Amino acid sequence: MAKSRILIADDNQPNRELLEAYLAGIDCDTQFAVDGNDTLEKVKSFAPDLILLDVMMPKLSGFEVCQKIKTNPATQNIMILMVTALNEAGDIERAVKAGTNDFISKPVNRLELTRRVETMLELKDVRDENERLRRYIERMEEQGPKA
Repeated sequence: MAKSRILIADDNQPNRELLEAYLAGIDCDTQFAVDGNDTLEKVKSFAPDLILLDVMMPKLSGFEVCQKIKTNPATQNIMILMVTALNEAGDIERAVKAGTNDFISKPVNRLELTRRVETMLELKDVRDENERLRRYIERMEEQGPKA
């Protein structure tokens, strides 16, 4: 099985380094994005399974990035974990409306982050396998019964 790919999108270098250090126990490849536009470019080139997405970033906010990813059929299945210092009910509602799969508040707890990341990657694997099985069943149905 291929390593999971995680994109850490945060404009603050110490935050990126901390998140990467927290993920050290997870078998994954990581890349960084430094703003909203960079995040969208890395989604194309790196094809992450999961994005740790800061909300407050230059050029495009995490909300805007999330919405663009989730409304694009080619990227809508990428798991997104919003990492935010915002914790008002309205911010959480906005994150959900943008399409995030989950969110975690700063300061990030290492154990909580790693557990959520592991769970989200497992869920992504299950979704991908279900999609493979669905396509296989469709092909078998199109071929019809064997004589």
